[in-house]
Amino acid sequence: MNRRILYAGDTHLGEAAAYLAGVLTHAGLHFDYVASDAPLPSRPDLDGAGPALYILSDYPGRNLSEIDAQGVVGDVESGSGLLMIGGWESFHGADGGYHTSPLADILPVHLQSTDDRVNAPYPCLVEKRRHHPILAGLPFDRPPGIGGYNRVRPKTGAEVLLSARHVAVDVARGSAPPGAGPDGPLDPLYTFVPGERAPLLVVGRHGRGRVAAFASDVAPHWVGGLVDWGADRVRAQAQGAGAIEVGSHYAEFFTRLVRWTMGDDLAGR
Repeated sequence: MNRRILYAGDTHLGEAAAYLAGVLTHAGLHFDYVASDAPLPSRPDLDGAGPALYILSDYPGRNLSEIDAQGVVGDVESGSGLLMIGGWESFHGADGGYHTSPLADILPVHLQSTDDRVNAPYPCLVEKRRHHPILAGLPFDRPPGIGGYNRVRPKTGAEVLLSARHVAVDVARGSAPPGAGPDGPLDPLYTFVPGERAPLLVVGRHGRGRVAAFASDVAPHWVGGLVDWGADRVRAQAQGAGAIEVGSHYAEFFTRLVRWTMGDDLAGR
């Protein structure tokens, strides 16, 4: 098995794919890229060996033939990793269609057979559920927010590391500041009430490989405030892609997620 990553989806490098491609480049991770409207490479094009990791992010399931999908399954059984990142063309989505794919059998989550998109007009916080090397050192006491996700259910034996926690917001009419007239400005009073919790990051194993499902997006719009998580800024640009500027914790989170799923030991990182 080689140490390269096969990253497919997020439209193309000139658009949303610039985000993850930039993070991979910043981390020194080598990858081959496939646009959302192109098929996966054939086995000969992969030199007969599976990549260290398949990343499918907003990559339509119809692009994978039965033979392609079974090839991915076989590679994961032999030790490759599989990471699916959410979006309108991931999981079921609006046009993902993975619920009938052989990949549905090896992902750590059950997929819906109907549209699974959840859009969150109110805050939806990224909530840590358990300790794991992917999350080590990241400040989830100051959680970022996301704008939506694909609704999935964890399989038996899988680990739910992160949840998407809906938060309802009520605004009460506040009192006027001292000296303000009856028609002057008011100070609204906000009440935040935690609501539904949904699986966001679920990990597991299949055969000798690791599998992971991150149910939100890596790029706008669903990624929301997560893209700016971290006070320090990371600037990066993959070859053939647009430049990105993102939060340092965002870059670290996706780097650790990729490294873990491709089989790296994150101890000491």
